[in-house]
Amino acid sequence: MTTSPDASWGALLRGRNGLRSLALAGGVAVHAVNVFIATTILPSVVQDIGGLPWYAWNTTLFVAASIMGSSCAPLGIRWHGLRRTFLLALLMFMAGTVVCGLAPSMPWLLIGRMGQGLGGGMLLSLSYATVPLVFDPALWARAMALISGMWGVATLSGPAIGGLFAESGHWRWAFWAVLPVCALLGGLLVTQLGREGRDRSARLEAPLLRMGLLVVSVLVVSASSLYASWSVQFVGVTVGLLLVFWLARMDGRARQRFLPEGAWSLRHPLGRRYAMIGLMSIGVTTEVFVPYFLQILHGLTPLYAGYLSALMSAGWTLGALISSGREAVNIGRLLVLGPVFSAAALAGLYVFMPDPQAPPALLAALLLGVGGGVGLCWPHLLTGVFRAAPPDQQNIASAAITTLQLYAIALGASVAGMVANTAGFTEPGGWQGARQAAWAVYGVFAFAPALAIRLGWRARGDGV
Repeated sequence: MTTSPDASWGALLRGRNGLRSLALAGGVAVHAVNVFIATTILPSVVQDIGGLPWYAWNTTLFVAASIMGSSCAPLGIRWHGLRRTFLLALLMFMAGTVVCGLAPSMPWLLIGRMGQGLGGGMLLSLSYATVPLVFDPALWARAMALISGMWGVATLSGPAIGGLFAESGHWRWAFWAVLPVCALLGGLLVTQLGREGRDRSARLEAPLLRMGLLVVSVLVVSASSLYASWSVQFVGVTVGLLLVFWLARMDGRARQRFLPEGAWSLRHPLGRRYAMIGLMSIGVTTEVFVPYFLQILHGLTPLYAGYLSALMSAGWTLGALISSGREAVNIGRLLVLGPVFSAAALAGLYVFMPDPQAPPALLAALLLGVGGGVGLCWPHLLTGVFRAAPPDQQNIASAAITTLQLYAIALGASVAGMVANTAGFTEPGGWQGARQAAWAVYGVFAFAPALAIRLGWRARGDGV
């Protein structure tokens, strides 16, 4: 009689497994906490060192660099093994954090954010990729759940760290506070990980050129947002789209695909699901401006505004928990209901965010609704991707989800910056500029989940 392997939480959290779990969870935690810290303190940062026109670039560059970091992580594992690759990622993240903490001006801060994004993207990818290399298969599901749960921890701790330091007038210390945690994480990595995954004889391949085109397309759109001329902005968006079309053509002819077959066509079930993932992710990028709008238009403290802005992420998690156990007969409805909820909530923010008399409780409910709508359909979009992908390309399909989501967030932040700046975020700026920008951002971005409604309706009959 064979004994089934121990798949309990105790087996995952005891002894060396426990230390390894802490190391992998820590890799995601420092990345995720940093996301919420930066979002919370950014209004204080621009008041101190300036750079309001570059406001959205903090998210754009961070996420764009994360895309490149996450794509380089598998190469690092094969060439250097887990420990060295993890330590390299951690050192890049810490170097970027030091630059952010010392930044005398916005350009320096953006350089630091790129370093954080590159290292953080690697940490994020490495943490998930390491699970099958260091744990027994029976523990994989719990390990993944533990690592993913760090985003919930970040939702609670990130706004607290950023808000407390911003309110005390010492926003730089929000960056310094992360460094001791990184040092502890480095100690765990040195003692608990080795050369697992190293195989220099393996052929090293990655679609780095196509990844680069994604990043450049975002940067082109972001660069055009700094100009008031509509013609310059139109050219920037057009060039960005042409780069994506070029990427699609290259991918269709490549031996190692970036996206699986069918992903580039809205006529294919896989393409519809990828498009919905992108559109729903774009909708929540309005979170970038939430702390600024709440502080300038509604007079909320950085701590209070930080926690309200985190409600989008909390709603995403809550919606996913509510919908994940639904029967197959309800999945088609959720693929439509989710975008409807998000679009309606963004439309509500279009009406009430610019109104200084709007109750904070109402704004909180709307912010929760934006993320909740994404969560309602999210688990079923992901499982639909697995089912719709060709059997021999399911690994590519699953890996592309994170890349697509990061790209959508980076692109959304770029477009949000363009819309806000055009509407008056920087000129006239101040209270009036923030009000005009709030109208424009939420008015435009409500269309992203609204477009997903039609795709969700069509996806109901896909049978996947």
